[in-house]
Amino acid sequence: MTLTNQIAVVTGAASGIGRAIALNLADDGAMVAVVDRDQTGAKETVASIEGAGGSAVAFDTDLSDPASILRLRDEVVEQLGLPDVIVNAAGFDRVEPFLQNDDALWTGLVAVNYLGPVRLCHAFLTSIVAAERATKIVNIASDAGRVGSMGETVYAGTKGALIAFTKSLAREMARYRVNVNCVCPGPTDTPLFGTLPEKIRTGLERAIPFRRLGTPEEVASAVRFFVSEDADFVTGQVLSVSGGLTMAG
Repeated sequence: MTLTNQIAVVTGAASGIGRAIALNLADDGAMVAVVDRDQTGAKETVASIEGAGGSAVAFDTDLSDPASILRLRDEVVEQLGLPDVIVNAAGFDRVEPFLQNDDALWTGLVAVNYLGPVRLCHAFLTSIVAAERATKIVNIASDAGRVGSMGETVYAGTKGALIAFTKSLAREMARYRVNVNCVCPGPTDTPLFGTLPEKIRTGLERAIPFRRLGTPEEVASAVRFFVSEDADFVTGQVLSVSGGLTMAG
């Protein structure tokens, strides 16, 4: 089974988990739309894909801007066609106590982590459903959205909302042969994790039963399952990739 001749849209693909997902899907034959507002990183991802013999195009998109998302849809459809795979991997966080948060942080978290995927799915699904095209959607949430996380209260709220959105959208879209699933990474070795204070990083690593961080590639493997033929009868599901840190239903 391969993704040859399939088009995959991956947001947040300039680095970290998003980049690993883009590389993984391209390695399996997909033409990847590398979506990120960090165009330097996005072009590096494209170069890595092309250097390995794959195909990719970088798209400059601000997921907090509804107009930018609509432009992305139009550009992807015009240049590549309707996507067969959509992965909402973009997101950001700032770790600090809730009482030190400000409204600008909350607004940004909701705009990118929650409304970004909502708007992007809506933009593409209108045309996908009209074309009666089977599509796989995977949203990257977080185990913080399943069980909570100190210092990430509103971030966790946006990821919990994304999990609920995934399940509800899966119910609505099943009749159209659109699968919608969710991957929830635990602590993962990404540039974002590297910004945390050393004490927090060390504590999280010790709390993981496997005693190590996850890798972006391991999260990408979970995404690869959800977009494969093996998951044709799987929708509305949430898969934790956390080394056993959060063994909750």
